[in-house]
Parts: sequence; structure tokens; C-alpha cells
Amino acid sequence: MNPQQILDLYNWQPGVCFRHPGDGEVPTILIKVVHAIIGEREVRACEACILAIEDARRETAARSGSTYEPGHAGEPLK
Repeated sequence: MNPQQILDLYNWQPGVCFRHPGDGEVPTILIKVVHAIIGEREVRACEACILAIEDARRETAARSGSTYEPGHAGEPLK
């Protein structure tokens, strides 16, 4: 799949990326909700981060023999 096809698998909403907070509000997806003493916090990722996460998931799956399926950033490999 090309990068745009991978990005199209997600439902994007405005938010602040966990790795690029200085960029302000940009299109993001929810990766995870962290439960802390101060309450729940959303971990959101921008397009560049999603592509990096997808690349890492693909490489990890290839090394471990797991199944890689794009569109599931933030979820464990199967």
C-alpha cells in the first residue's frame, strides 16, 4: 500500500500530536487513552507519526513472524 492508502484507513479529527505538540491542532487519530491520577488523556498522532508507526509495525511483524495489517496503529500485532 502507498502512504495515502494507509492514511485513508483512519478517521481523522483535529487534535494535538503527542510527538509534535508545537504544531498545534492538526488532523490526528486517537492511538490510546491513558488513565492517570489526573484523569484520562488521549494520545493522538498526526499523519507523519502514523506512517512512522505503520512502518515500525510492518518491520516488527516481519521480524517476529506476526501478521501485519495496516490501519491498526496503537493495537498489538496479531
